[in-house]
Amino acid sequence: MALADFLECGRAINTHGIKGVIKLESYCDTPRVLSKLPYIYIRSDGLFRQFKVVHASVQKQFVLAKLEGIDTVESAEKLRGTVFYADRNDLSLDEGSFFIADLIGLPVADADSGKVYGTLDDIINEGASDIYVIKTSSGEVMIPAVPEFVKSIEPENRILISPIPGMFD
Repeated sequence: MALADFLECGRAINTHGIKGVIKLESYCDTPRVLSKLPYIYIRSDGLFRQFKVVHASVQKQFVLAKLEGIDTVESAEKLRGTVFYADRNDLSLDEGSFFIADLIGLPVADADSGKVYGTLDDIINEGASDIYVIKTSSGEVMIPAVPEFVKSIEPENRILISPIPGMFD
């Protein structure tokens, strides 16, 4: 599986003021990560268009961003609802961390037997730990993404888990 060069990093949800500033909902671990990007991109017809971030700041859980070439509230309004992307090379990860986009679609297998349970379909990150949603032949199974269950992640190969008895029955 090839890794994507561009990763979704946020979505324009509104304008801010009259000088073309956009209000972004961050898809990053924190809004601060999004606010520190030198460039963000939009995708159109399979191609990525680059915008230089002139200035960005965090306001509560959102990012206020001034982009080069977006100078009026009308031009900013045209971006409302647009998903923005970051160049993978502009982002850094802590040791042992992964981009969600790199994990979705990976096979999920038993750490001991190698039995494949299904594929990682989604990651829910709304709490103390992420929840992995695994698509199986009989539906979805959710497991906490904690060391007790997730034993190792091979980002271009598979995710190895140790489920409790009955979890996949």
